[in-house]
Amino acid sequence: MKNILLIGGSYGIGAAIAKQLKDTHKVYVASRTQDNIPQGVTHMVFNALTDDISTLPLPDQIDGLVYCPGSINLKPFKRIKPQTFQEDLEVNFLSLVKVIQGLLPKLTASPQASLVFFSTVAVKVGMPFHTSVSASKGAIEGFAKALAAEYAPKMRVNVIAPSLTDTPLAGRLLSSDDKKQRMGEMHPLKRIGTDTDIANTACFLLTEQSSWMTGQVLAIDGGKSTLQTQ
Repeated sequence: MKNILLIGGSYGIGAAIAKQLKDTHKVYVASRTQDNIPQGVTHMVFNALTDDISTLPLPDQIDGLVYCPGSINLKPFKRIKPQTFQEDLEVNFLSLVKVIQGLLPKLTASPQASLVFFSTVAVKVGMPFHTSVSASKGAIEGFAKALAAEYAPKMRVNVIAPSLTDTPLAGRLLSSDDKKQRMGEMHPLKRIGTDTDIANTACFLLTEQSSWMTGQVLAIDGGKSTLQTQ
């Protein structure tokens, strides 16, 4: 069995990935809480902002890594303080860099590790009130392509760029059925995403089914980034 590590996989997309992979892979979740951790998954307490990943009792070889922590700070630019930009950069990007550097010996011990990061549709499509999150997620896309080039063929690195997805992180934006319906109507496929929609793609990228893919940004967004239907 391959060893798969999920950073922040105790709810939402991370938990859905763990549920799909737990019977065919050895899955480790490093997160602040252990809510919703499926049976058979190994959990370790870890805060990506403050903790050192190299101190965790992980196996010597990591074959797959998914970095799940993120933020959604949607405000007019004139109301966003520089501190918010820094905080978004820390959780979305800089902590990701720190985690990868701490895991590098374990990742390069794999015949070909697969790394999966998350961006947002708002990087490709300019959207009002997304300046902070788009900046930090855009950094992920550029970083992923450079990392993929530097470590090919030893590591594959790909990014998933979702549109609005029904997870706890987006709870404030999707706090009622009416909001979910209205947000869904803004997408060509007339619904918002689910954690399973995104987990399906992440699991594909972690397995041999995607063994000839690296350096890609996959838009899993109900057609939001490419189609105009109205």
